[in-house]
Amino acid sequence: MRSNLNIFLLLFSLVLSAQQANIVDFKQAAVSLSFDVPQKLVNGHLAYSLEILKDTDSIYLDAKGFERVDYKLDDDEKKTDYDGRYVNVRHDFKAGSTHQLYVEWSVKPKKALYFLGWDNEAPNQIWTQGQGKYTSNWLPSLDDMNDKIEFDITVTFDKGYEVIANGQLMGKEVAGESIRWHYDMRKPMSSYLVALAIGEYDAKTEYSKSGIPLEMYYYPEDTAKFEPTYRYSKQMFDFFEEEIGVPYPWQNYKQVPVYDFLYAGMENTGLTIFADTFVTDSIGFVDRNYVNVNAHELAHQWFGNLVTETSGTHHWLHEGFATYYALLAEKEFYGDDHFYWQLYKTAKQLEAQDLSGKSTALLDPNSSSLTFYQKGAWTLVMLRDMVGDEVFKNAVQAYLRKYEFKNVSTSDFLGFIEEFGNVDLTVFAYDWLRNEDFLIDEAFNFLKSKSTFIHEFVMADCEVKSSKCNEYLVSGISDEAKSKIISQVPTLVNQQTFRSSVKVRQAIAQNLTKIPSELKADYESLLNDASYATIEAALYHLWMNFPEDRVKYLTNTRNIIGFSDKNVRLLWLALHLVTPDFEQSEKEAVYKELLAYSSNAYSYDIREKAFTFLDSINACNGICKQNLEQATRHHNWRLQKFAKQLLEKN
Repeated sequence: MRSNLNIFLLLFSLVLSAQQANIVDFKQAAVSLSFDVPQKLVNGHLAYSLEILKDTDSIYLDAKGFERVDYKLDDDEKKTDYDGRYVNVRHDFKAGSTHQLYVEWSVKPKKALYFLGWDNEAPNQIWTQGQGKYTSNWLPSLDDMNDKIEFDITVTFDKGYEVIANGQLMGKEVAGESIRWHYDMRKPMSSYLVALAIGEYDAKTEYSKSGIPLEMYYYPEDTAKFEPTYRYSKQMFDFFEEEIGVPYPWQNYKQVPVYDFLYAGMENTGLTIFADTFVTDSIGFVDRNYVNVNAHELAHQWFGNLVTETSGTHHWLHEGFATYYALLAEKEFYGDDHFYWQLYKTAKQLEAQDLSGKSTALLDPNSSSLTFYQKGAWTLVMLRDMVGDEVFKNAVQAYLRKYEFKNVSTSDFLGFIEEFGNVDLTVFAYDWLRNEDFLIDEAFNFLKSKSTFIHEFVMADCEVKSSKCNEYLVSGISDEAKSKIISQVPTLVNQQTFRSSVKVRQAIAQNLTKIPSELKADYESLLNDASYATIEAALYHLWMNFPEDRVKYLTNTRNIIGFSDKNVRLLWLALHLVTPDFEQSEKEAVYKELLAYSSNAYSYDIREKAFTFLDSINACNGICKQNLEQATRHHNWRLQKFAKQLLEKN
């Protein structure tokens, strides 16, 4: 059944299809790259195969801030027609004609490709982050997502490093002190998904049930962290192929952690690059792990890479779908309660966004990440609940198969739901796609109807303390509900409460900030928990509450590092410096260590914490201020913003 939904959505959409996509079709690109590392320079040449769709006198490539860029069309002479943003190729092009466009260039990228290490103690790496439209900062390409190209990439680089790119590695050739790596793609993709990572890595390969190689890279020193970092990777791949019902569309799947990445992860085609802050040991896994990001980026291989939005108006087709399917994967591993708990938390976030007056419609190209990701996922949850599993899954499969390697709009997807479900989605589309507000009551009613776990959590409430609250912490309610009660009324904690799970004990550490003397011994036991978040909070609160035992606490936690951001170690160093009767002769060495963590030899998250602690104990001066000033020019926007704000404060 077809309604007026397509017209409705098209009228609402702000899509303006780029004119060039209707004039020329770039089909294949053979890319060759080399690097001048000291100069942070990319040198390259490529050959595009293209077909002219309409008569025109020019076509162009996007190229931002290149030092040099030349082109040659077919057998013509080499030319330069470059204005700092576009390579303009002028010719009397005729519809139906095919051409070869050869391009040579040099560029020092200002974004999208980053050189790390070599001139400091950070690991030597080169990696890319296209993020929608930035690949043209290092590769003459197309910012428009609507022209999909098959990219084959050859990279020449020094021996001793792994070079990882989209596609299948076809071979390596030794060329003096360098190696030439050849990667082949078989299917087309948007230019923003072209990716590269170079560094010192080891790798392990597993195979999916369908035979797809799953290549997982890690730093040689992180062998012991491989399993907890990549936990569930093969299971989630097999789950997605079965749940989505469409085979994985690429030759292989690679995952590579990189240093000081700009985001959690990026779903480049067949090659997810993710922040090495997710590399973890088994203890760190309890509180921070890669599972959700892993699943999210893998889901993008279908939703975003196989089918790609026509414009930002339909960005939820990427992020909402990836968020939703990542939740389904976590449900497979952790159970229904976890699934509904995550939905509950995001519903509360969306409610808060509404209350702040910052809500936007899902089809607004300028919406927040919270809207695109979480409201998008909620839209799919409610849509699937409305039409049923069979209709939903059949519609998703038909949608992916019809539009594979093409570009899509929201109406393309919803049209299949209408057809398979014999429903009219006009009202649904208004409520969930066009409406700025999140339907919080409808979402909460859904959760309470589906999950006794959520119903119990909502009912367990002690914001208005009653006699019943004393019974909650010794009852059979969930850990989440107990943690909620502890956050509301920390004074309810007693000795029996400590004999709970790691999750509940963490809530005690974070919320019981004034520790009764009768609970001192129980609270001290938190320093032995298998949770770095618990240890950090417990150390700080014990140090604050019991000055007479500060030496004991610092002695007992001396060798605990914590997460990859060294959360426990950095706190320990700061507390050491402000504990006069503890190792006075070591103060200078301790200060030097804390100060060193603010330098560019360390990752952005470690530096942020070091700056924070140095500032809190009034010790950020001299070298610290120089490091802070340098951080305002860091490539990672989070550290940049943090450093500027801290400098303004001081």
